[in-house]
Amino acid sequence: MKEIQLAIKALSPLAVGRQKPGASVSEAMDYIPGSVIRGVVAGQILRQSAANPDQPGGDFQALFVDEGSAIFSNAYPTCKGEGESEELLPVYVLPATAVSSKTSPGFKTGQKDNGGVFDTLIDRFCAEAYGHLYDPNCPKDGQRVEPYGGFYSRKAQQYCSHSVETRLLTRVGINRRRSTAQEQVLYSIQVINETQRKDKAETLFSSSIYLEDGRLAQLLAQYLNSHDFRLGGAVSRGLGKVKISAKVQDYQGDTSQRIDAFNKACRDRWQEWGCIFSNPQKPLPEGHQFFTLDFQSDAILTEHWRRTTVISPAMLCAMTGVNDSGLQLHATYSSYDYRSGWNAAWGLMKDVELVTNKGAVYLFSTPSLDSWKPALETLEHCGVGERTPEGFGQVQICNEFHNVFREEAA
Repeated sequence: MKEIQLAIKALSPLAVGRQKPGASVSEAMDYIPGSVIRGVVAGQILRQSAANPDQPGGDFQALFVDEGSAIFSNAYPTCKGEGESEELLPVYVLPATAVSSKTSPGFKTGQKDNGGVFDTLIDRFCAEAYGHLYDPNCPKDGQRVEPYGGFYSRKAQQYCSHSVETRLLTRVGINRRRSTAQEQVLYSIQVINETQRKDKAETLFSSSIYLEDGRLAQLLAQYLNSHDFRLGGAVSRGLGKVKISAKVQDYQGDTSQRIDAFNKACRDRWQEWGCIFSNPQKPLPEGHQFFTLDFQSDAILTEHWRRTTVISPAMLCAMTGVNDSGLQLHATYSSYDYRSGWNAAWGLMKDVELVTNKGAVYLFSTPSLDSWKPALETLEHCGVGERTPEGFGQVQICNEFHNVFREEAA
């Protein structure tokens, strides 16, 4: 498996918007969906290609049409690492079980010594097993905590969050007959700023494209590095200009290490709860080990031809091809929304889809974890559910933030 790492730099405001079904206002998204990147690249290749791109066996068909086509993940805001390196920090989605202070939320920094952010998944599981209500408070001031989401990275052994700034651009409508400003026709477009006003930093996004064919990966990376692109809407009005830098490397996953670290944290935390509350009401399943599915993007899930927001053990076995009758689902933290879009190739609106929001967490246990590890590593770059080539259904196994407990809030 080859991974093309993308570094996207905004050179002009980006109008990457989404219009909720039934709404009249298009809001700017805080990231660039994989479907937008995929559509822009495919559209530009089609416009520049003189040959028939639909010819069987063609590179275009292998990249965008065939069953094993390229998977374009979402591009999330990030920043450069420390030192002279131009490498962007890897960025992840905080799990839905992460919380922070209601009055002063956010990660701890040198200038901001608040209660920080910590995860509640393992503690909630232990509390339910021991028959107790788990209602944590802020470790600094004892105040109420609430769910805390968004994008984060780890920089110099310290966690930091990422976001983008937006603004409204007001425009006037043009009378097509006179080619002058039309009276009483004003409209506004919400856009992502090309620079961050707080520190005047560049607006940068990080993404990946996954491909099995190494030759195609090299060709696609060369194409991305040698062409200019415009992402989002209103490109004819000067918006959406970006610079994309692509680098090909072998996909290197650390899934097994994260699973082992998560199970160690579970065992240690279970023993701490046992020292305080003695015997649990619900003992741990004998011989079982644990893993989580953490959604890094929205997912379109279907079970028995019906939309759902829960991945059942039967669904997971079908997705991975692993036959495990002992697989159990212990906890689900998910929410839903609706997504639509525009298909440039067909010139039509896409269907409105029920999606499970990014950040969703599913806690599973199994008596045969070793047989699951290869399948789970494959799941991380192939995704779950429908429309995975467009960036839907990207998951991470055992997000490392689950190991950040209240007394070690970051």
